[in-house]
Amino acid sequence: MAHLRLLLSHSRCHPHPHRLLPLFRFSTSNSGDPPPPTIKPVSYAPKPQPPPEEAPRPDAPSAGPDWQDQPTRRFEQQPPNPPRQFTRQEVRFVKDAGPAIAPVSYPSLIPVAKRPQKVAIDLVDALREIKTSANEKKRNFTETVEAHVMLGVDPRRGDQMVRGAITLPHGTGKTVRVAVFAEGPAAEEARAAGADVVGGDELIEEIRKGGGKLSFDKCIATPMFMPRLSKVARILGPRGLMPNPKLGSVTNDVFGAVKAAKSGRVDFKIDKTAIVHVGLGKINFSEESLRENIGAFVNALLLAKPVGLKKTSKYVGYVKKFTLSSTMGPGFPVTIPSLSAAADDYSRAHVS
Repeated sequence: MAHLRLLLSHSRCHPHPHRLLPLFRFSTSNSGDPPPPTIKPVSYAPKPQPPPEEAPRPDAPSAGPDWQDQPTRRFEQQPPNPPRQFTRQEVRFVKDAGPAIAPVSYPSLIPVAKRPQKVAIDLVDALREIKTSANEKKRNFTETVEAHVMLGVDPRRGDQMVRGAITLPHGTGKTVRVAVFAEGPAAEEARAAGADVVGGDELIEEIRKGGGKLSFDKCIATPMFMPRLSKVARILGPRGLMPNPKLGSVTNDVFGAVKAAKSGRVDFKIDKTAIVHVGLGKINFSEESLRENIGAFVNALLLAKPVGLKKTSKYVGYVKKFTLSSTMGPGFPVTIPSLSAAADDYSRAHVS
């Protein structure tokens, strides 16, 4: 019983009741043994308090009117910060900027002046204007009278491709060098007609090894040479020199084809922007000769009109704009009625 009372007294004095009491070994010794040592609680030093916000300076007096009258070293002695100056970009997008900032007006849009469109004139008047413009500035070469025709077709469609050829009645005014791919009697006919270059397989091999250097402006071939020309198609094709049966440059009548090329045969084809560019003579031609060449070209252009166009008229929906110019001069739009009259005059004089 004495041991039990001792344990209960120790449990009441223990500072941490959640911990287990140390286990004591009960011995069979008598009650005269000394009691076990008592457990004392551990105490810690108090947590230091933070210093006050305005601690007194160590060199300052404890109290007195002189120290209280001295101004405190704060930012009140400095001049106040000036108001912020907003930029134009900030004023435009920052809301509630303050009544002191004057609103900035948005810039006014200046309309772009459109280039005045030239009024279409008669064909004869356009030729006179071209000659006058060419004579004002002397060139080192004889300029070419060019036609630029905007068509109302879609060049991406195969059924609306426009291409053709025409022999101008007064020629082009240029010296044309003609090459003929032929052998045997056809080669002899080509030389008799005035062809500049005549050859067969050796001419094809010379073009293939020549590095793109060509000494001719037109190509004519007999039908038997078309499979062989595939070796140089990448050289002749981009330059518009590849013979084509639709243009009459692939034929057995070599003599007539060479004569036509020498006398002023012109090939035309629509480009990616639905425009046909073609030269129709020199600036030193007479007005009547140029008018007749233009009439021949307009007649060939009408013959090359795609069948799929919905309009039934010759020009409406097909020829949208016809412009004449010299090589280095300005362009002059031409009226459709004057072009139609020139084409009709050529048809009556040359087409049976």
